[in-house]
Amino acid sequence: SNLNFDILLTLMGYHLRRAQISFFNDFENSMGGVQITPGQFGVITLIAVNPGLTQSARARAVGIERSTMVAVIDVLESRSLVERRPSSPVDGRSYALVLSAEGSDMLEQLKPMVLEHEKRETPFLPNF
Repeated sequence: SNLNFDILLTLMGYHLRRAQISFFNDFENSMGGVQITPGQFGVITLIAVNPGLTQSARARAVGIERSTMVAVIDVLESRSLVERRPSSPVDGRSYALVLSAEGSDMLEQLKPMVLEHEKRETPFLPNF
């Protein structure tokens, strides 16, 4: 098509967003029908290796708003992948997060799929 992009093609943010869309689409296609977003995968990975952190601490760690983290945790909890446990007998609003058995099983199932997705989408990046 002869669509005029004007200054968009000179903007790093525009190219990053286009790359993100490409990554997210391939991620979804790579997950073998498991309904999981890259953000949800990131959250369950962090919970798996840092059990007991609070929602607030986790939100700070990944640089997102606490309300956004709460919404992600709500979805994961409704799918029985994550469990909220009171983290303090004093503060009833503070919850420690742990993966359920189903969450752990799903994470182990998804990791090789995610690594394959990464290989396909990032040929220009060094191996970590």
